[in-house]
Amino acid sequence: MLTTLTTGSGTRRAGGSATGNDTQHFGNAAVLAVCGLEAPHVVTSAEFDERLAATYARLRLRAGMLEDVAGVRERRWWPADVTFTEVAALAGARALTEAGIGADSVGLLIDTSVSRAHLEPSSAVAVHHALGLPTSCLNFDLGNACLGFLNAVQLAATMIDAGRVEHALIVDGECARLTQTRTLERLARQDATREEVFAQFATLTLGSGAAAMVLGRRDQHPEGHPLTATTTRAHTEHHRLCVGDLDGMHTDAKGLLVAGADIATATWAAAAAEFDWSDMDWYITHQVSTAHSRALCGAVGIDPERVPLTFPAYGNMGPATIPFTLAAQAGKLRRGDRVLLMGAGSGLNACCAEVTW
Repeated sequence: MLTTLTTGSGTRRAGGSATGNDTQHFGNAAVLAVCGLEAPHVVTSAEFDERLAATYARLRLRAGMLEDVAGVRERRWWPADVTFTEVAALAGARALTEAGIGADSVGLLIDTSVSRAHLEPSSAVAVHHALGLPTSCLNFDLGNACLGFLNAVQLAATMIDAGRVEHALIVDGECARLTQTRTLERLARQDATREEVFAQFATLTLGSGAAAMVLGRRDQHPEGHPLTATTTRAHTEHHRLCVGDLDGMHTDAKGLLVAGADIATATWAAAAAEFDWSDMDWYITHQVSTAHSRALCGAVGIDPERVPLTFPAYGNMGPATIPFTLAAQAGKLRRGDRVLLMGAGSGLNACCAEVTW
C-alpha cells in the first residue's frame, strides 16, 4: 500500500500562491482564429431514456433525468467510420484558413484530445501528416482531461512570447459514441444497480465535436485578439472523483460539484490581487450540466447572462467545449470585449485565461 506524502513546498495554500507559478502574463501572443465543428448525428436524451426504460422501471428511477436534472437535451456523434484525428485535422484546417495562415508557417501543433484510439504514436502525428505541416513543426499531445486545451493555449503563448515559434495550432477531436454505447449496454443489463446508474450518469451527458485555435505574434498580427494573462490552480486531492476511459466513466457527481465550486473559488481568489475579472463582457466556461454552471456562477459571483451555454444541445465535449463555445459566440463579440476563458478538468485542475477581442 502506497502512502501519500505532502512536503512543505507542495502544500496547497487556499487563496494564495506558494511559488508565484500560478499566474502568467503575456506580451506578444494573440488568438488569430478559433473554430468549432459539429458532429452530424444528433442523439437525444429521450433516446437514451428509451434504451434504459426497463432499467429505470426495475430500479424505480424516473426517466428524463438527463434533460431535467443535467439540462442536456441532446448531444452529437460522429459517424462510426470517422476517427478522432480526422475531425481534429478538419478543425485545424478550417482554423488555418480563417486565420489566413499557411501550413508551412506553423511551428507548433498540439493535440489536446481526450478521445484517442491508441497509446502510441501520438494523435498529433496523424494531424500533422493530414495537414501537411512542415518537418520543422514541433508536434505532440497534451492531455489534462477537460483542461487540456487551455493548458495548450498557455504553453503556445509562452513559446510565442519567447520567440520560439511564430504560429501555433491547437486542435481537439472528441467522440462519445463508443463510450456511451458501451455504457448503455451495461446499464441495460438485468444486474445493473442504482449505484451503477448514478456513477455512470455523467457519461451519458458527454458530447462529440471538434475545435481548433491558431495563435500568433501580436506584432505581426494587429488584427489578432491579445491573450493577456492566465492563472491556474491544482486541487489534486480530488483526482479520484472522476475516472474514465473509452469503455466508460465513473463519477462522484456530488463530490465533483462541491470540489469544482471550491477550486473555482480558490482560483478566483488567487487571481483577485492582480486581475479584475468580476466584470468581464463574456465568460466562456467549461460546461458539464445545469447544476455545475449554476454552482460556478454562484461561487465566483458572475452574471449567468454573460455565460453562453452550449451543453444543452451538445453535451460536455471535454477539452473542445471552451473553443467550440467561443467560436459559436464569436459573431456577438465586439472589438475590445474582455473575454475570460474558464476551464476545469478532472484531477482537479483549473485555469482562467483572459483574451481581449
